[in-house]
Amino acid sequence: MERIYGYCRISTKQQNIERQERNIKNAFSKAIIVKEAFTGTKLDRPEWVKLHKQLKHGDTVVFDEVSRMSRNAKDGFKLYKDLYEKGIKLIFLKEPHINTESYTNAMEGTINIQVSSGDQATDDLVNSIMKAVNTFMMNKVESDIYKAFEQAQKEVDYLHRRVSEGMAIAKLNGKQIGQTKGNKLTTKKSIEAKKLIIKYNKTFEGSNTNDETIKLIGISKKTFYKYKKELIDELHN
Repeated sequence: MERIYGYCRISTKQQNIERQERNIKNAFSKAIIVKEAFTGTKLDRPEWVKLHKQLKHGDTVVFDEVSRMSRNAKDGFKLYKDLYEKGIKLIFLKEPHINTESYTNAMEGTINIQVSSGDQATDDLVNSIMKAVNTFMMNKVESDIYKAFEQAQKEVDYLHRRVSEGMAIAKLNGKQIGQTKGNKLTTKKSIEAKKLIIKYNKTFEGSNTNDETIKLIGISKKTFYKYKKELIDELHN
């Protein structure tokens, strides 16, 4: 029996996953929703791995947008191709032009004939043109898919850059990042932890994911997300 899954992912626990679930359910009311909060820069996401193992030929996976599948264009396209070749249908609500149905239609629409007129030179010329057209169409399909993943990645990079620029401007204006003045609950430990979060976490000045930052600093997840939220709030106040 063919099944429809809806995959929802958020990068941090501060984000709201309900919007993705609502959008998928509105389009596919019977979709089996799979949810997780995990960075999309790697493909070793626990819930996704479980789902990937369950998928069978004819199944469908629905994403709210392509960035929920992967933020990395290279890995995302590789995963797309792998699932497509296994007969898994992929649907992206915000990028319908790269749904696997579009890919399939393009494949079926290619000119796949061999001409035999009796004249070898003519046959070779026409057949080479046919082959070039087929190759061009397939490359166009792949290019469209790859660009969609790249655009999603650019949007994430742009957001990180905006946060970093906001921090730089705040520092130039004399604003202290990582400590709220007048807050009696501020401790030396929290100040140092926040400085390390700013230094190592990719939301700010670093390149590490949330989980990597937590392990690197050696604090609990609850404390990390508390400090990170405070830092972001400070930047926007």
